[in-house]
Amino acid sequence: MPMFRAALLSLLLIASVAPGADTPGSPKADTHQVKLNGHTFTLPKGFEIELAAGADLAPRPIVAAFDTQGRLYVCDSSGSNEKTTVQLEKKPHRILRLESTKGDGRFDKSTVYVKNVMLPEGAMWLNGSLYVAAPPHIWKFTDTDNDGVADKEEIWFDGKTLTGCANDLHGPYLGPDGWIYWTKGAFAKQEYTVNGKKFNTRASHIFRARPDGTGIEPVMTGGMDNPVDLVFTPGGDIIFSTTFFQHPRDGKRDGLIHAVYGGIYGKDHDVLADHPWTSPQLMPVLTHMGPAAPSGLHRLESGEFGKDYANNIFCAQFNLRKVSRHVLVPTGSTYTTKDSDFVVSDNLDFHPTDVIEDADGSLLIVDTGGWYKLCCPTSQLVKPDVTGAIYRVKRTGAHKVDDPRGEKIDWNKLDMVGRLQALNHKQPAVRHRAATALLAASDEGITWLASVPSAPAGYTQDTQRYVLAILAGVDHPKARKAARTALSENGELAMIAIHAAGLWRDKEAMDDLAVLLRAGDNRMRRAAAGAFGRIGDPKVVPALLSMFDHKDIDRALDHSLTYALIEIDDIKGIRDGLKHESPRVRRACLAALSNITGGIEPQFYVAELDAKDSALRETAWWVAGRNPQWAAHVGDYLRDRLKLLPKMTPPEQDELASRLVPFLKAALIRDVVGDALLSTTEPSAQRAILRALAQSGVKAFPTEWKNGVQIALFSRSSDVVRDAIGVLRVVQLTAADHADLTEKVTQYRQRINAPLAKEFAYGLRAAGPVGSPLSVEDATGVIADLHRDRDGAIRGAAAELLARGSLTSESLIALAAALKTVNPVELSKLLGVFAKSTDAAVGSAVVKALRDPAVRAGIRVEMVKPILDKYPKTVQAETEKLYAELAEARKGETARLDKLLADLKPGDIRRGQVVFNSPKTNCIACHKVGYVGGLVGPDLTRVGGTRTERDLLEAIVFPSASFVRSYEPVRVVTTDDRTFNGILKKDAPDEIIIVVAADKEERVARADVASITPSAVSLMPSGLDQQLTPQDLADLVAFLRACK
Repeated sequence: MPMFRAALLSLLLIASVAPGADTPGSPKADTHQVKLNGHTFTLPKGFEIELAAGADLAPRPIVAAFDTQGRLYVCDSSGSNEKTTVQLEKKPHRILRLESTKGDGRFDKSTVYVKNVMLPEGAMWLNGSLYVAAPPHIWKFTDTDNDGVADKEEIWFDGKTLTGCANDLHGPYLGPDGWIYWTKGAFAKQEYTVNGKKFNTRASHIFRARPDGTGIEPVMTGGMDNPVDLVFTPGGDIIFSTTFFQHPRDGKRDGLIHAVYGGIYGKDHDVLADHPWTSPQLMPVLTHMGPAAPSGLHRLESGEFGKDYANNIFCAQFNLRKVSRHVLVPTGSTYTTKDSDFVVSDNLDFHPTDVIEDADGSLLIVDTGGWYKLCCPTSQLVKPDVTGAIYRVKRTGAHKVDDPRGEKIDWNKLDMVGRLQALNHKQPAVRHRAATALLAASDEGITWLASVPSAPAGYTQDTQRYVLAILAGVDHPKARKAARTALSENGELAMIAIHAAGLWRDKEAMDDLAVLLRAGDNRMRRAAAGAFGRIGDPKVVPALLSMFDHKDIDRALDHSLTYALIEIDDIKGIRDGLKHESPRVRRACLAALSNITGGIEPQFYVAELDAKDSALRETAWWVAGRNPQWAAHVGDYLRDRLKLLPKMTPPEQDELASRLVPFLKAALIRDVVGDALLSTTEPSAQRAILRALAQSGVKAFPTEWKNGVQIALFSRSSDVVRDAIGVLRVVQLTAADHADLTEKVTQYRQRINAPLAKEFAYGLRAAGPVGSPLSVEDATGVIADLHRDRDGAIRGAAAELLARGSLTSESLIALAAALKTVNPVELSKLLGVFAKSTDAAVGSAVVKALRDPAVRAGIRVEMVKPILDKYPKTVQAETEKLYAELAEARKGETARLDKLLADLKPGDIRRGQVVFNSPKTNCIACHKVGYVGGLVGPDLTRVGGTRTERDLLEAIVFPSASFVRSYEPVRVVTTDDRTFNGILKKDAPDEIIIVVAADKEERVARADVASITPSAVSLMPSGLDQQLTPQDLADLVAFLRACK
């Protein structure tokens, strides 16, 4: 795309996403503003907000939970952002118990319930104890002597892992079925026993277990970084909040997901490979929120907010400084949401982390304040002095509830009929106490409870649903019978009954489940399919297969039907489905069989590679691609298709190229592809094949490709030549092959009087073996092309050539002298060149160059110390001075940032966009805004909505100060002592891929990896501000602030 068109598109996108009308201070017509505690809150008319607990009681609250008496247990941070391993040892945080002694909803008494605890990430009250996730454990705290202090501490669950961001655990959460649920974040390996089988996983999950800790099983699997909170719909479906369910793109990143049982959700990540996929596509997202960092989630249970708010979901959005409202709308077999803001603060340090409901139906919002920075680049500055608070939101004129927790009821004297009547109370807390009292009566109580769901009159629908959900968690024949009876009901009651049948794998419920599978709505069909899978009876396979041919089947239902086939594990019954005339049935059978041991046979899939139905064809190729050992089975097909490549449309060419990649390590397919590349001179066909070769992961340059790549290098198309160079960059040529290829290309281009452009000439030369010598004369010319005023493509190619080559000491000294004129992007690539020498003269020249203020601004000690430490002692005295200067500069970063911010001029958005796209900064090579830009760095489409001017300025000037989640740099050292610093793109059992530059990836075989450790150095170069005028910097910040 021409630059002016890209610039125009990007600018138009900014205009479309920047909320110009919704500026602070101008609330919408149906909202009003309330000034409170240093905030201006915007919330709907008819609602009011008040302070429930100030910083004097709970300075940095994170999460909270009520006990049955209305006392609020608050996990309170110490403000520490130390490494998680240090926090695990120190346990610097605490748990408070707050009370409202006046009963007016304002807490006025605080007791330290637990004095020392690891970073708490969830709280739940159950049966007289407080359960708290504090990675790597879920703790159970009990106050046995009722003095307000927990004197009994038990580990309820041990995850045995603790990652740097402590994503390992969130929760726990009490399910309506009485099971305990929690989430596991990415990407530490945990080991479980599920249904008697070993279950090892690095993925994210929702897990559940019985209250005694038995029966652990996964509910959902994902590649997201951090699943946080979850709620249950009235019918028992799970909705959860999470970060990074997709790679940041187009302003999308975080949000809400409907967790369908057995589903595989984003983001696409290597940790998902060993889990059962039901389709080539990940399961869909429910609600996109952008970079919101959603945390606390709550479904409103009472009716105090009014009918329009019944069962609404509220979400605390840490980054966006608000609590949002989400109305679930049943859609097909799943849901959509209607989304709106509920409470928004104008205070940059308002960071809501939890939202819970009090017994009177009011909503508590937990604001943790400004202390948190661990793995959170939005919180650029650590502000432990900026405390939080707990706020209460109420409907004006509502919540006048007498005894909302049933404290005035003498439960010990209440007979069974009285307890049953209490189940109809409009306040959920009273219903819960009534159910607890009935369950305490054992068999008699369960008998009475079991009569409620099917009672013809006397109970509200809410009560019947609530009681049936409780019975779903009770191991008792009458509870099972009540659930089976409810399968003949409608709506949410039937959904809960289906859940109970699946949870207990109740074979006696199969006939009623079969009716719902045939005649229920799509949500019931989806739930019934899940139940059938858990029950595992092969008799239902034909019924499941017949469902795939329904016209209104959607992704969630298709998944549940397919997953049921996988769990039932009936190979013969599923293979029979391969003969079905319906492509939907055959597609599901192929997907299911691919996940069953012994179920997969190549001929089943090869037969469908050319299927007319796109979903069937895609599934066949997807499974084939996961089995590269099938190369012999697909070779003839690929040969025939490649002959048609020049006549295909570009999308068809890309599709075929992507299908080649998994098989390119097989000699047969390498030969097929080599012939195809040699036989075509049509540029688009050549490019499609070359792009496939570049992704092959082949280590040594195959002889089968040599002539085809050579022909591509003869091309007059710059794009074809660039792609051919791209292949040479990722495979290893022998010195002989490189010399031969270079000679033939050079001779041919001399004959046609079309020498390679300098960018490509450098690229071809860099494709030789690492360490190939460069003469002083050649190096001098290449070094000259590093100057910041040269074309960016030439600068990059020159830097790569020098980085791969072997330079004389004379050339190294000349390169050191040139560093002061080098762009920061190339500077980081070039430093490694000096690691190849131990010449004292070179070392002195390098240190001298690095001490130049123009160069020093772009480096950190971590970048240069491993290089300079190899030089003789005579150089070390100078290096110590350099380290001291760098350390001093680090100390002065805050002051420098303050001065830059104070001196920052008013910026112009349009000029800032030009800076963003300019060769000088080349931001667009790594960062995407809207639909334009690279994907190496974080998506910046909505960065202005979560970052202040100071945050953005720090990210530009000091990019290594903090790292965006999923973009943390690593340092990879190979067994042959090569070192790469960059972002891990792939972390698979056979190989890793590390992104080392905007246009360069390194593939390293797993066997060749000596170590992978976190790096303190960002892939984004430091010192960009040194290349910009103060006005350029101001304009760039203004442009980024406009990206909302």
